[in-house]
Amino acid sequence: MKWYEIKEQAAGTKRLFLLWYIYKILGKTPVKIITFFVTLIACINAKQIRDCSKRYLEIVGEKPSFKNVFRHFLSYSYSLVDRMEIFTDNFPAEKLYFEDEEQKKLFLEDLKERKGIFLICNHLGNVDAMRSFVNSEINSDCGVVSVFLSKEQCKIFSGFIDKITTNRNIQLYPVEEIDINTSIEIKEKLNKGGIVFIAGDRISANSNNFEIEFLNHKVLFPIGTFKFAQMMEVPIYFVSAIKMPEDKYCIHLKKFYNSQTKAMTLSKMQKEFVDFLEEKTKFAPYQFYHFYNFFNK
Repeated sequence: MKWYEIKEQAAGTKRLFLLWYIYKILGKTPVKIITFFVTLIACINAKQIRDCSKRYLEIVGEKPSFKNVFRHFLSYSYSLVDRMEIFTDNFPAEKLYFEDEEQKKLFLEDLKERKGIFLICNHLGNVDAMRSFVNSEINSDCGVVSVFLSKEQCKIFSGFIDKITTNRNIQLYPVEEIDINTSIEIKEKLNKGGIVFIAGDRISANSNNFEIEFLNHKVLFPIGTFKFAQMMEVPIYFVSAIKMPEDKYCIHLKKFYNSQTKAMTLSKMQKEFVDFLEEKTKFAPYQFYHFYNFFNK
């Protein structure tokens, strides 16, 4: 079972809006309490996804008990609650900080010079926290934010987020429909100081992939993300936003530096991204949100 074969497990649009109204009236705590019990029921009933979580926990060195599997599920559910806050500008800016101030400085310099920035993200933590930083803290210095998402996955939750969001500086693109026209359009936006977010850790049904070792197991990653980044000829960063105590998010950022040849650059980018993801996964194992057969062997 690959991620693109999994049916969305969302609660349904009406129930999501009910949670939203509860949040607006009573705040975040009641929503998290409801989410806790909904997630518990989902964890009990979703055996196939639960088994994938168990295998991952074994690989990363965590005990694959029901308690830890539920902790894994709940971490993801709470990240969705945070997304609701982030997309309505209700997440306090002081709860966002950078793990490395030097990397933050490099990012801000590239942003202010309007070079365009290509961010290769992943499904560890909640990258929307970084999008929030880009849009709310330094909105006047950047162009349009282009986000690539799966067209077929998370339709319900993404549709819900689109209806409640207060941030209209984001333009969404289906990752399955990237073509030459998309590339030209994105290049034009980057040339005007735009920013691109695209995941580098999920393959699609039609993607070309490369195999590499991750957590001592063979894993497939999509080669198209890295070719796309290379083709844009703008600064490239790897990014993860990891949930920390006191409801804060720490943004982990790493700038990628090109090699002498295109072939070497592509190979180097792939390897450095996977190394980055592995390091951050070990740092926050319960925020690794791949509930499917991520590992080939």
